[in-house]
Amino acid sequence: QLQVVESGGGLVQTGGSLRLSCKPSGFTLAYSTVGWFRQAPGKETEAISCLSRHGGRSFIADSVKGRFAISRDHANNTVFLQMNSLKPEDTGVYFCAAQFDSTGGSMFGCDTETYGYWGKGTRVTVSS
Repeated sequence: QLQVVESGGGLVQTGGSLRLSCKPSGFTLAYSTVGWFRQAPGKETEAISCLSRHGGRSFIADSVKGRFAISRDHANNTVFLQMNSLKPEDTGVYFCAAQFDSTGGSMFGCDTETYGYWGKGTRVTVSS
């Protein structure tokens, strides 16, 4: 079964850091565009950061710009979301998503419709 699995969430104080990890099962992320999304309590899912297959295109939400960064580790088939200077409003469930890019790198989007493989999420709670 093709899926992705997130890890790294937890409880952290304001100003702290966490690094989320996303590993696929059954496929290689190197051939995929990848993204991180967040669902805060009582709110709709929002795009946080996405990265195209070859890394040439990326998106990061204004709300996390300068604090969060998406990256890949091809050798370990893992995608990360480094989160620094965390705020209480960053609290939510973070989802990793992936979509195989058969175009050779020209496919890119940072919306939920772009991605076909989703993890179950990892919860991040930032205390004030």
